[in-house]
Amino acid sequence: MSEASERAGAFFGRRKGKKLRSGQDELVQNLLPAIRVVPGSAPNGQFPHPQARETWLEIGFGGGEHLAAQARVHRDVNFIGCEPFVNGMAKLLAVIEQERLDNVRVWDDDVTDLLPTLPDACFDRVYILYPDPWPKRRQRKRRLVSDETLEVLARVMKPGAELRFASDIDDYIGWVLARTLRSPHFRWTATRADDWRKPYEGWPGTRYEAKAIREGRVPSYLTFERV
Repeated sequence: MSEASERAGAFFGRRKGKKLRSGQDELVQNLLPAIRVVPGSAPNGQFPHPQARETWLEIGFGGGEHLAAQARVHRDVNFIGCEPFVNGMAKLLAVIEQERLDNVRVWDDDVTDLLPTLPDACFDRVYILYPDPWPKRRQRKRRLVSDETLEVLARVMKPGAELRFASDIDDYIGWVLARTLRSPHFRWTATRADDWRKPYEGWPGTRYEAKAIREGRVPSYLTFERV
């Protein structure tokens, strides 16, 4: 695929790693289809308890540690998690089944294919945590956060909804700030340095964050409000 044909924000990472164990493969074959988001339908209507509930979206949940922790604590919130990497999806599915987390639905393909099919103002919060930074200059068009992606997110987020972005890559933090600050749809909520240096309240951490800290990189936690 040439750079000219790459779609901004599209998924370009691996879709599968090591071979799944038999139990994981069974979950992917059986549980995944049962809780997969239906494109074109209102997200809240796809849960057992849709009435008057907030719906939070996590794009690229990795191994699912953060999403599972949030779903566990906030049983009154509906969660949609997007992750094309099948091994990460299998890990989350195992937790969903074991803990009976009926407030989670998933999407195992490219989120940029799902978002355009969803209705306006359907999310109360969106997480993008430690996405692939694509550090080489020629790869930066592959970064998830782009002017185009922010336009799509703005449409599906309610006024006042939060967009939370975390990364340990300074260049990506600057990249995201540049694009959100020039967007008419988002307002950076920070008023002091601690607002982006300290993790979010109730933050359970992720394995990517733990690795970054071990290797001496300092994470940043950005919060933007949909205006």
